[in-house]
Amino acid sequence: MRMNLRRGRLILRVLLMVPGLARAQAVQQSRTLTVNGRSGPVKITEIDGRAYVDLESLARIANGTLAFSGSQITLTLPRSAPGAESAAAPARPPANTGFSKEFLRASIEEMAVIREWRSALVNSVENNFPIQEDWVGRYSDQAATSLGLASVSASTDSDRSAAQLVSNEFENMKALSVQLLAEHKNMQHVTPESLKDDPLNQKIMSCARALASMTVGAQFADDASCH
Repeated sequence: MRMNLRRGRLILRVLLMVPGLARAQAVQQSRTLTVNGRSGPVKITEIDGRAYVDLESLARIANGTLAFSGSQITLTLPRSAPGAESAAAPARPPANTGFSKEFLRASIEEMAVIREWRSALVNSVENNFPIQEDWVGRYSDQAATSLGLASVSASTDSDRSAAQLVSNEFENMKALSVQLLAEHKNMQHVTPESLKDDPLNQKIMSCARALASMTVGAQFADDASCH
């Protein structure tokens, strides 16, 4: 009985001023107290404008324990449950890495068009066929359309980085076509060996191999030949 009486008289000062309470010598009012997301009714005692709450009520609301040993009082509050903090925090979006299926499909289509475009040029040079602007233009237009689809489908960081390299490959292919068309118009004979050793042609082939390797691994890896 004496222990219950002592517990009932114990008061904990809460470091929070309760707004709206008038100053009084000792005023007790019912309030709802929230501790770490847990709420419950308590009796708030105001003395000289400062709010106090019973220790047992605080322990009950916070789902804690209260222990007495001589003149010592121990209040133990439970730790957050495992995963509670992460559940309350906003979920982080997944890492934006790797190629999306849509971009992978579109970029493969684009590289296939560029490969056919280059094969047509090489075949003309090897067989001494004339390089005509009309069929070169058709390849260029088709590749431009495929490139647009690949760029639009880029949704991850890897997609966007690779899309820039694919665009560079397209521009280099256009530059090689313009170069060969100009040489044909100027009646300059282009041999298979000279085309094979051409720095721009070598750059295009190296970039194509790099892009093909990225496609297999479905991960972006920068390559100097594509710049």
